Amino acid sequence: YHSKFSDNERVDQWRRLMASGEPCVVIGARSAVFLPFSRLGLVIVDEEHEASYKQFDPAPRYNGRDAATVLASMHGAKTIFGSATPTVETYYKASTGKFGLVTLSERYGDASLPEIEIVDMKAERGRKAVSGYFSHRLLDATLDALGRKRQAILFHNRRGYAPLARCRMCAFTPKCDHCDVSLTYHKRTNRLVCHYCGAEYAVPTVCPECREPAIEIMGYGTERLEDEIASNFRDRRVLRMDLDTTRNKEGYSRIIDDFSAHKADILVGTQMVTKGLDFGDVDLVGVLNADSLINFPDFRSAERSFNMIEQVAGRAGRRDGKGRVVIQTYNPEHPILDFARRHDYLGFYEHELEERRAFGFPPFTRIINIYLKHRDAATVKECASGYSAALRQIFGQRVSPPQEPLVSRVNSMYIRKIMLKAERDVSMVKIKEILRQKYIELTSSPLMRGLTVYYDVDPAF
Repeated sequence: YHSKFSDNERVDQWRRLMASGEPCVVIGARSAVFLPFSRLGLVIVDEEHEASYKQFDPAPRYNGRDAATVLASMHGAKTIFGSATPTVETYYKASTGKFGLVTLSERYGDASLPEIEIVDMKAERGRKAVSGYFSHRLLDATLDALGRKRQAILFHNRRGYAPLARCRMCAFTPKCDHCDVSLTYHKRTNRLVCHYCGAEYAVPTVCPECREPAIEIMGYGTERLEDEIASNFRDRRVLRMDLDTTRNKEGYSRIIDDFSAHKADILVGTQMVTKGLDFGDVDLVGVLNADSLINFPDFRSAERSFNMIEQVAGRAGRRDGKGRVVIQTYNPEHPILDFARRHDYLGFYEHELEERRAFGFPPFTRIINIYLKHRDAATVKECASGYSAALRQIFGQRVSPPQEPLVSRVNSMYIRKIMLKAERDVSMVKIKEILRQKYIELTSSPLMRGLTVYYDVDPAF
């Protein structure tokens, strides 16, 4: 049961479950927790660390992992969380006795964990040992794997052909008319696309600012990497797995089936290739830009990057042979990379837990992000300042000043974010009542007309 089903298919599954008197297993995405179970006995949340369990937009904003726990308790059923890299919050609950803990310390079939090599791209470029986006060490490792009739997965978490178009004369960068983001170039359609609202634009032949024919395509996405890999390995077959190649219902399974059947030697893709895939002949995994994962303005960026690197590394050497992982980075001394190199989840967990404790982040607090949206930038700024000041009179320093999110305008709506931190023992019901009361007070102002306010509790990002 998942979102790719048509309405008729969803109704069929719904009726089958209601009519079934026999034991059955439902395999589904997060929305499966809302199916009409009558005799639920067990809920298994696999890869519980996945941020995609959180429904962020639109409402309802819920976490499928937490909803599954509540669903199981309603039926008196058991819940099992599975992950090689549990979230810090989940492992904290397990280590403090709130959850039970079962540890699997060996891979299936007694397979060895892959050897991880960190490549310093700054040093490699200094030695001119780089071809395009690839270090020679990654290219040599790929050639070695393919020469032994093995396969390779190359991970880069940015889709499209290139993330940026820019004028080389005046540095003008085309942006979306409705969102505060630069446009991504897609070569297949020869269009600039906004990855937030989906708007498409023609590639300008001359710069709108300086009127020079100097627009150039910069950077790498999976579409461009696919072309570059094909040119570096001319006699090898390449598959790409990202949102663009898996839009139709069969796209995802077709790529997996073709790669499993050795119809391709190299699979390049976004975070889709990190999702628990089990390919027996993958000998090499390449992470092309670890810095784009780590250097993100969010308190969970270290956890998310460690999880993603460790998960994609787990695609290598799942049968015979040790497997090898090559990680390209400009910051090889970052502690997250050292923990990943040693496959040291517990070391990472202790390091991250102390940072969370020092700065008052989950699991020691709960976070509520309050978002305000309006079509006028000045209005949303004034409303956010007033709302934040009103909340600070009650909650004090637990309330942060209004911030512009990383993308401060989406679909022509300007956005401000207020973060509220609450201690774990504070009543969330009482907080909800206070927030509701303050919202009602603020809506009496004419300034609030046209303003959208919503709340994201326990955000995943």
